Amino acid sequence: MPEKEKLRIDKYLWAIRVFKTRTLATEACKAGRVKLDGQNIKPSHEVRIGEVYQVSKGIERKVIKVTGLLENRMDAKSVVNFFDDETPMEQTSQFKSLFHAPLLKRDRGTGRPTKRDRRNIDELKSGFFEKGE
Repeated sequence: MPEKEKLRIDKYLWAIRVFKTRTLATEACKAGRVKLDGQNIKPSHEVRIGEVYQVSKGIERKVIKVTGLLENRMDAKSVVNFFDDETPMEQTSQFKSLFHAPLLKRDRGTGRPTKRDRRNIDELKSGFFEKGE
């Protein structure tokens, strides 16, 4: 297991596959989307075992606890040993996807909806949300 004494946060987030590229990880740190104890951190921040980071990536929010230092990117199955995902269930993307409304599509070439079509669509949408609550 490759371990190192000093490791930058941008390199660590890239290595554990939170971000696709190291540049994206660096930009996220600079933009304030990576936090330690509620404080923004720089890309050059040194990672220590036991620290808990809050990472925002689009609508996704993750809470990551460092359990090991990883310098180079590895396969996804091996990376799981170097961090614990402590994200609450309410914030996971799978939980959020359960509450999205179905995508309504119209057939191509049918044109704009008529007044009657619009009323039916509005009724269908409102009925869906009333049942889901």
